[in-house]
Amino acid sequence: MNKHKPPFMVESSKSVGTAAMLLALTRTMADEDTVKAMLAEQGYKVVVTEVGGNSAVSEFQGKVTKAVLGAALNTGIITKTSANYHALLHATDEAKRGIMVNVASSASIAVKIAIVRDSQWVAVALFGESAIHPLTNHERAGLGIMHLGM
Repeated sequence: MNKHKPPFMVESSKSVGTAAMLLALTRTMADEDTVKAMLAEQGYKVVVTEVGGNSAVSEFQGKVTKAVLGAALNTGIITKTSANYHALLHATDEAKRGIMVNVASSASIAVKIAIVRDSQWVAVALFGESAIHPLTNHERAGLGIMHLGM
């Protein structure tokens, strides 16, 4: 066995997109804390939030955008510059498109949102469930990545 092998998932999380998706996929607070600590050691800035609601554009998609902006600004993931807003909003819209593919207009959606950034890139990952009825729940994922344009 190689004693110099890097810890679990360190090599796999060397991109902001993979790091964000890995964080969004966590199911427990212990796993989330472990992944956050691992990513922080690699120099990433990270934050996690959650959103739920009806799949209607005005409800769910608006909530996601507000939650992402609020979480990123409140934790210092981004600062209030047009370049940062632009990158974060584009990454968020791209991630939402992954979640919203073939969703009924009356479906309930609940997602965990992970935002990860390094010095040049920001990634937004969404992972959760959607259903029209509790018996039809299924998982969904979306990922968006954008250059910060510094």
